[in-house]
Amino acid sequence: MQPRKPQQIARELALLSLSQLPVNPKKLEKLPDEQLVAKLVLGAVRTLTTEVQDTLDNAAGELQRSNDRLLTSQTRASDLNTARTMLQEAIACTQTAINQLGTAIDFPELIQLANQDKEVRNYAKEIIITVNDNRSIIDQFISEALVDWQVSRLAQIDRDILQIAVAEMRFMRVPASIAINEAVELAKRYSGDEGHRFINGVLRRVTEQKQTA
Repeated sequence: MQPRKPQQIARELALLSLSQLPVNPKKLEKLPDEQLVAKLVLGAVRTLTTEVQDTLDNAAGELQRSNDRLLTSQTRASDLNTARTMLQEAIACTQTAINQLGTAIDFPELIQLANQDKEVRNYAKEIIITVNDNRSIIDQFISEALVDWQVSRLAQIDRDILQIAVAEMRFMRVPASIAINEAVELAKRYSGDEGHRFINGVLRRVTEQKQTA
């Protein structure tokens, strides 16, 4: 496994801390490096904890609905098929939670690199501030690229991944191919089974908008 580049570490740190930081992230610019890292890591831990808990709650709900359907089905084929589908969804949710927990293994590396590498700290901070300063425009780009969906209905982690990628493409001069590939990799680590395909499709439509603008 190849070591990750500073900007890849920074994207992950920004993703995990984005929703947990103050309303005005520009305050981050005035913090000493040690305090900045502490805030980013604390935000990351809180986000990961929330994501795992939500995913496990969803899995538990699917298991309960599957169990209820089996108990009341009287073994009708249609009900059994529905229960089987619910069980498969519960298993998928549980696997996603396991994957999310697995990323915690990388936390020591994340913290160490954030402490030691100024590029990691600065790029994570730049992403967060850029997203915050241009959120309404970024969400408009995303909204126009969604098909029969709304930004407000996206899962928080998916919305944050999309916002970071659009911020990089539109405001930080990152080539679209790199921004999309990095967003897809983040989605594979933190989103559901179909999350990375969904995010790839949305971002490619954002790119098409840019070309026709």
